[in-house]
Amino acid sequence: MSGMIDETHDPKRRSWIASAQGHPEFPIQNLPFGIFTPPGAITARGGVAIGDSILDLKAALDAGLFAGEAEKAARAAIGTTLNPMMGLGKGPRIALRKRLSELLAEDSVDAKKAQSVPDLLHAAAQCTVHLPAAVGDYTDFYAGIHHAASGGRRLRPNLPPLNPNYKYIPIAYHGRASSVRAPSLFEGAVRRPHGQYLRGGKEPPVFGVCEKLDFELEFGTWVGPGNALGEPIPMAKAADHIFGYCLLNDWSARDIQRWETVPLGPFLGKSFSTTVSPWIITPEALAPFRIAQAPRPEGDPKPLPYLWDDADQAHGALNIELEALMLTEGLRARKLPPHRLTLSNTSHLYWTTAQMLAHHACGGCNLQPGDLFGSGTISGPTPDSQGSLGEISESATKPFTLASGEQRTYLEDGDEIVLRAHARREGFVSIGFGESRGQIQPAR
Repeated sequence: MSGMIDETHDPKRRSWIASAQGHPEFPIQNLPFGIFTPPGAITARGGVAIGDSILDLKAALDAGLFAGEAEKAARAAIGTTLNPMMGLGKGPRIALRKRLSELLAEDSVDAKKAQSVPDLLHAAAQCTVHLPAAVGDYTDFYAGIHHAASGGRRLRPNLPPLNPNYKYIPIAYHGRASSVRAPSLFEGAVRRPHGQYLRGGKEPPVFGVCEKLDFELEFGTWVGPGNALGEPIPMAKAADHIFGYCLLNDWSARDIQRWETVPLGPFLGKSFSTTVSPWIITPEALAPFRIAQAPRPEGDPKPLPYLWDDADQAHGALNIELEALMLTEGLRARKLPPHRLTLSNTSHLYWTTAQMLAHHACGGCNLQPGDLFGSGTISGPTPDSQGSLGEISESATKPFTLASGEQRTYLEDGDEIVLRAHARREGFVSIGFGESRGQIQPAR
């Protein structure tokens, strides 16, 4: 399992970059990778978030700050996507992260050398941050068991909430890679889609503007090195194929989705937009926040051998707090804070990310650097931890009221969803993921 705890996680390590001290998202213990364009520049390039700044990997490379495996990783990260770096495997990535931690530490022997590099740092607020990779394929899993059971109870009240296969295989469908975006690429806009659905639940269907637009609180996984076509990835090696993690909002047109899902699954109800947070948090940064996978409830089947690995069960899950908030026109007009919709945790996932990856490749499917997985909506067992509006409003039967006096069941035009995530553990510095934001725009 990648991600041993080392000196990069030392809570006493401080950066010479003042804004990194106590930063809620990007202290020196994080160092996520991404793609950005500095102010005045034309070409995007690889960078690292540190405090309120972005470190320019090309500037650091040109200044000779890297050598060996760290240099190899940096050279692969200075283009317009991180795909080349993703394909290198964990060794160069770990080496680069360690070297960056050394360069940015206030007591480092090389701190003065780093500080003397022109344009090494850029103010993040003045930069454009992009989708970090060219997404070849996007797969959306359904590993949030509380969400899956909730949906089953609402849609099939007279049947068991979960299909028999749910507890045997990580259920998923292939999503639309071309509509995956980072917020800054389209200024946070999510266009309300058109589609076919049943109005009032009655046939015949109509074609029109989606009336039940929803968000989904998900955890994204970026694939690193792939596998050859026809060559499965064993569970014991699956974690080595994970490059890092992000937040993911799989926007959902519930009315369109419900009508089209049987028998082949989601199509237009999901393909119009998926939003990810732009910074990739590495497995190494998350090492202190690994936990054991929760024991399965009594009576649940043990995963089949190809989905079982003792090490993965011992520390293959993550303890990351997930939050979804809503901003509306009424809240903005009254200068009120965002309304928290939910507070959940990645520990509620029924399958680990390594199990999802191993299952994806077990039939010989060739994964590639930059492929993206969504976890499925991560809801918890309590009402305040539900990860979608369909759950929160019980399929629009129970509207909820905001501090502005507005009521909601599903999203209205102008509403904005903000996803946040933070990893916390006593004795370690907390790290964050940044934000994934999206605002609903009217249909065209």
